[in-house]
Amino acid sequence: MERYGGGAIEVVDYDPTWPARFEAERAALAQTLGPLVVAIEHIGSTAVPRLPAKPIIDLLVGVRSLAEARAGAIAPLQALGYTYLPEYESWLPNEVFFRKGPPGPWTHHAHLMEGSNPLWADFPQFRDHLRAHPAEAAAYAAEKRRLATRYGDDIAGYRNGKHAFVVAATARARAAR
Repeated sequence: MERYGGGAIEVVDYDPTWPARFEAERAALAQTLGPLVVAIEHIGSTAVPRLPAKPIIDLLVGVRSLAEARAGAIAPLQALGYTYLPEYESWLPNEVFFRKGPPGPWTHHAHLMEGSNPLWADFPQFRDHLRAHPAEAAAYAAEKRRLATRYGDDIAGYRNGKHAFVVAATARARAAR
């Protein structure tokens, strides 16, 4: 079982400081990674106003080349307090994944990927769909709270439990475009 750092998974009420925390981290990443970065998006539940979430800022970092990112981003991001998790590449193909914060609770996730990765479009589409559909966002919040209670500190169980909801909502977002 993959454990969630810092104890049981906690889904908290929306924090209006999350957008500012994203902006501060976006600026730090852009400064640190320089020309490796082509875009940085705020994704995940903290990017949806009024949506309860795990208090972790998710950053989608677009890079020109994943090979260049592996070669040039790991040490600079470690200097910013990020931990590189190469073992996640087995379930996050074509992505380089980092967590920031003490060894739990985590404060930030950085998903580095090329714009050609299908998830590059899916992540913002899911976010924007929840922003535009408050009832669906509320259903997602209820599902996340239910899963957090059910899975405790089993982050893989929590993540897998919400997968069907995310896939269905993303498909609806794609269809509406």
